[in-house]
Amino acid sequence: MKVSKDENKNLSDSIDQMQEALDVFIELYNQSEEDTFYVKLDDEVIELIQKAKNAFGQDMVNQKVNTIIKEVLSFLPLDDYIVNDTDESEDVG
Repeated sequence: MKVSKDENKNLSDSIDQMQEALDVFIELYNQSEEDTFYVKLDDEVIELIQKAKNAFGQDMVNQKVNTIIKEVLSFLPLDDYIVNDTDESEDVG
């Protein structure tokens, strides 16, 4: 395929931009981590959380939900169990 100097320059610039974008994607991929779901929430609970976030803001809802979860989990005899993250995450997710 024959191209003019201007077309050649445009193609070269386009290739450079594609390479830069590819480098960004590779960097994002290398920095990514697998998202772990600790608790499967029911659809009804998700809707309630969304309503609460809209009404009171995400930070407040996060704080309240985390406080409640800590309180509920404090009633369990967790010190009696050895936590194995790899095995537990498969059952919980």
